[in-house]
Amino acid sequence: MKNAVSGLGLAPDAAMVTFPIDMFLPGSDLSALEARHREFYHGLTGWQSEFAQSAVGEAPLLAVEGSSYEDALQKANNLLLTNLWGDGLPIWPATRERVDWMLRGSALPRTQVLGKFPSRGGITTVETCAIALAMAGGRPEYLPVLLAAVEACLDPSALFDQLQATSGGPFPVVIVNGPIAKEIRLNSGFGCLGPDPQRPAGASIGRALRLLQQNVGGALPGIGTMAIYGAMRYTNAVFAEDEASLPAGWLPHATQRHGYTPGTNSVSVMFASGVSNIRRRGAKKETPEEDVTQGLHRMADFMRTPNMAALAGWDQGTPGAMLVSPVVAGMMAKLGWTPQKLREFLWENSKIPMSQLKRAGGPAWIEIDPSPAVRDSIKLDPWPIAKNPDNIILIVAGGDHPTHSQWLQAHSPAVIGRVMRVPETFDRLLAESDRDLGCSSEECRI
Repeated sequence: MKNAVSGLGLAPDAAMVTFPIDMFLPGSDLSALEARHREFYHGLTGWQSEFAQSAVGEAPLLAVEGSSYEDALQKANNLLLTNLWGDGLPIWPATRERVDWMLRGSALPRTQVLGKFPSRGGITTVETCAIALAMAGGRPEYLPVLLAAVEACLDPSALFDQLQATSGGPFPVVIVNGPIAKEIRLNSGFGCLGPDPQRPAGASIGRALRLLQQNVGGALPGIGTMAIYGAMRYTNAVFAEDEASLPAGWLPHATQRHGYTPGTNSVSVMFASGVSNIRRRGAKKETPEEDVTQGLHRMADFMRTPNMAALAGWDQGTPGAMLVSPVVAGMMAKLGWTPQKLREFLWENSKIPMSQLKRAGGPAWIEIDPSPAVRDSIKLDPWPIAKNPDNIILIVAGGDHPTHSQWLQAHSPAVIGRVMRVPETFDRLLAESDRDLGCSSEECRI
């Protein structure tokens, strides 16, 4: 709540009346509310803030000294954790020199304001993002992806203020399209959800975004975010679609979802609440047609679950993203499947019978949803997990192997796209990356 009122521009010490969680459980006694009504009256009429906003200006740099480089680095990390700026893993201190290096990756000035990062509402600039990327161990050529992802998160339709604070713990999923993915070594193949030492960009970008969520948005567990279990990810999920392996006639995700011209460097951001592995292929000598159809039914069966967190994306967002490997996409295409036909199949076969939905208490959540379209969907039987097939995200990515698919179940009111901006000196940054990390072409990889 303190984060929320601060994010609205109000004093962070706003008057509050707190109660134990037991009061808000089913069958609880609410008489204590009446007994403490005078505290509410005082908060509404007599309370005055003691908060005095500090003078606006550049924050002072911190100095850390040690007997050796290792000692100073350890002390710096201890300082970061003591101030709740770290994430529990070793961090690169964001020295002025390191941040200036990161800023070489931006086409915008360092002082450019991107917006207020919810829930706390910390002002987010290009330099703010560069600091987070420096702490996360990133490189300057990663900054265009991070900036575009942050802009997408700050889009009002994302309802990121709610996603940051909710008890469910949704995490950003950043899908990258365009040639920049290969240029900065962002993974689209085996192990694309990470980690991957040959393609380290996704881990650094996702970790930087997580640090921004915590340090600028106030998402501290149990304080700023009420995620009961957390997202189980230090690095969120940042990966690329394998555009080079798209079957003939299949358009990139960014073109299908956002209308961007193929070849445009862009991000598409959704929010996932979990990841499920699906055993896609058959176990014996199925025909290609049987193998694909049976696999699609298994995918739809995973999607057909009365998890009401997906309600957030029922109308305009998404119920989730299905990742299929390039070899599977090729098999499907040879049998006449298109992305649209696949989405239609998954949408139709993931519908939930109303009897099953009632058994799980789903109708109550539908009836109290703020969206009129969602509330009206209570009339549908079987009930579709999304308003239409196009809400389902279908991505070609992962290792070239037929056995598995991945379902990223969503808690995503919207799917936000943003086009990236790269500096004029971007080619120089890529050359320096080859110098530092070795050749980036496929022929050089192990």
